[in-house]
Amino acid sequence: MTLTFTLDPVIDPALREGMLSLWADVSNAGGAVGFVPPVTADDIRPALIKQLAAVADGGSRLLVGHDETGEVAATAFLTHNTHRLQLHWVWAYTVMVHPRHQGKGYGRDLMAAAAEAARSLEGIDAIRLGCRGGLGLERFYESCGYKEVGRVPDAIRVAPGDDRDDITMLLPLY
Repeated sequence: MTLTFTLDPVIDPALREGMLSLWADVSNAGGAVGFVPPVTADDIRPALIKQLAAVADGGSRLLVGHDETGEVAATAFLTHNTHRLQLHWVWAYTVMVHPRHQGKGYGRDLMAAAAEAARSLEGIDAIRLGCRGGLGLERFYESCGYKEVGRVPDAIRVAPGDDRDDITMLLPLY
């Protein structure tokens, strides 16, 4: 089975609820997507509303992967830069695959779909993303063609006494 990816899907209540559920499930499984478990959909809702507002305003593009049952199984937001000297690359945010689908190659599929989506955007030469150290995420992104281009030690405080590096990864698209 594979995921079906859609760039810029219609954002309806079912998609919003599916994304909230995905984000909560990924967070509660220990995923590094901006929250520390335990969280609920209500905890995440303000962050999702903010990201969907950026999509509505045209500042971000949404990539969603649905599984064979039609459930939201993966997401990535591609966010445009607003600085005139950085318009040639996008940020990838909230990159996640549902825990029940991890280990099936869907993460690589998501990253390939994100690269394809970014290549379809006029004037975009690269994708940057940030990831939390201590989980081996940089090795995963490297296996998808990204290169580590920056690291700020202890920039992410997961909990008192648990600081992680903030790692910047880059994927040239040419």
